[in-house]
Amino acid sequence: MKDQEFSRRKFLGNAALALGGVTLLHDKGFGMPAYIRNLDKPNSKFNGVQVGAITYSWRSMPSDAESILQYCKDCNISAIELMGSTGEPFAGAPEGPSFQRGGLTADQKREQEEYYGKLAAWRASVSMKKFEQLRKMYNQAGVSIYAYKPNALGPNNTDAEVDYALRAAKALGATHVTVELPRDAAQSKRLGDIAAKNKVYVAYHGHLQQTPTAWDEAMAQSKYNAMNLDMGHYVAAGYDPLPLIKEKHQQILSMHTKDRKSKENGQANVFWGEGDTPIVAALQLIRDNKYKFPVTIELEYPIPEGSDAVKETAKCVEYARKALMA
Repeated sequence: MKDQEFSRRKFLGNAALALGGVTLLHDKGFGMPAYIRNLDKPNSKFNGVQVGAITYSWRSMPSDAESILQYCKDCNISAIELMGSTGEPFAGAPEGPSFQRGGLTADQKREQEEYYGKLAAWRASVSMKKFEQLRKMYNQAGVSIYAYKPNALGPNNTDAEVDYALRAAKALGATHVTVELPRDAAQSKRLGDIAAKNKVYVAYHGHLQQTPTAWDEAMAQSKYNAMNLDMGHYVAAGYDPLPLIKEKHQQILSMHTKDRKSKENGQANVFWGEGDTPIVAALQLIRDNKYKFPVTIELEYPIPEGSDAVKETAKCVEYARKALMA
């Protein structure tokens, strides 16, 4: 496979440049390396393909808005899918209870339900000014937000919460929110109807339930229902993503990218270039056909000892840059 030409040795070696903020891009028109001109702002748009990251990739690290922005700079990421766990605290959401993993006591369950009620009320009434402020802070640093993923789009969330999620996405500058593809068609119809009122798309993400036709019913319900393809999970489910990308590129609003082994090979998340996911071929397909959707790095392989999520994400950025020959 073409991806296997990008060996782990190259994958690890690329990071030395990526982590130092130095890429090998040159602009002959100005006669100087691109990194000299862009030291103050990240740029992960390579040969027309916007490479981004979901902030879930840095879940092992502090997730406040200022820290996330610094990670973007450190990784040379200029566009992101923002998790609600970063956006909502910045906007003043009530803080939730902290429980140890395991079964909850009756009192803890009651406390949790009270918190959910407070959060729903906050979402229904919150001003969009803080989300606009967050957008401005990121944009001034050279980072755009193309998708928003709050935990507000499930069947147990109110219509007011769904409406909030879409309004917040718009305030952040995002074109869409992302959420797991519902099992119940009534839920995707509900989301699509509320999305249409806000003119913001709902892009449905999939895990191993992805098939070539998994999104068809939802997309038939509303033009504001779309796809957040996860290429790695799609391979682990037993499918080749390249034909799907060609067929449905107009419905794909963003694509989670990771390297996983195929169903036959155990489905593990691995270093980029070691799995069965055709990352290089997919990136070049997007580049050559000028497809418009961003490619979202989602870091899910185990972080090696001595490294961290920022360093590993930077390696993925550099891998993508080399794949796109930028």
